[in-house]
Amino acid sequence: MYHFNWRPVFKNFDLLWQGLLLGIGMAILSLAIGSVIGLICAFARAYGPRQVRMLVAAYVEFVRNIPLLLIIYFVYFALPLIGISILDNLWSFVFALALYSGAYLTETFRAGIESIGKGYIEAGKAIGLTRLQVARYVTVPLMFRIVLPSLGNTFISLFKDTSLASAISVHELTYGAISINVNTWRIIEVYTIVGLMYLVTCYAMAGLLRLLEQRLTIAR
Repeated sequence: MYHFNWRPVFKNFDLLWQGLLLGIGMAILSLAIGSVIGLICAFARAYGPRQVRMLVAAYVEFVRNIPLLLIIYFVYFALPLIGISILDNLWSFVFALALYSGAYLTETFRAGIESIGKGYIEAGKAIGLTRLQVARYVTVPLMFRIVLPSLGNTFISLFKDTSLASAISVHELTYGAISINVNTWRIIEVYTIVGLMYLVTCYAMAGLLRLLEQRLTIAR
């Protein structure tokens, strides 16, 4: 019969806490970089020439139809072989996750851009704004408010995806759980605590994002 012993887990809880904070940080950074990629690609796909739209579509379809773990392995193991060297395993993971999120955010942002009423765009042009100024002061602010729920869901998903960083020895939450498990062999206890940490963190993120959405809700 299995005997529970939670002491080894709490004795090494600092590994889990530090891993949790690192996971949140990687998710934030990946979302920021991925948002820049997605925003550029979304405008390119919505307004760019045919060749550019096809190139962006190829990027989106390619990334969205292969596993994230494969992208991580390619960035970490394959790119250095062809002379493209990322600083370390942590930045390799952030770069891979940003590329992955950028593909999904491209479609999210494109949908947001296309949902903005033409009246807003025409109003911006009527007061003398250039196309770049219309995009900066009209399109992007309205688009971000529209896509905020999807952006929040993407952030939570990216946070959960940081568990894959353990595959390349990034010391995030899941890697901390593996380390404790190897040293103590308290499998049930370790993964129960880690599961609860993911659960509580994701619920907290969802709650904060809902509050933000309520503050920025556009009257329709």
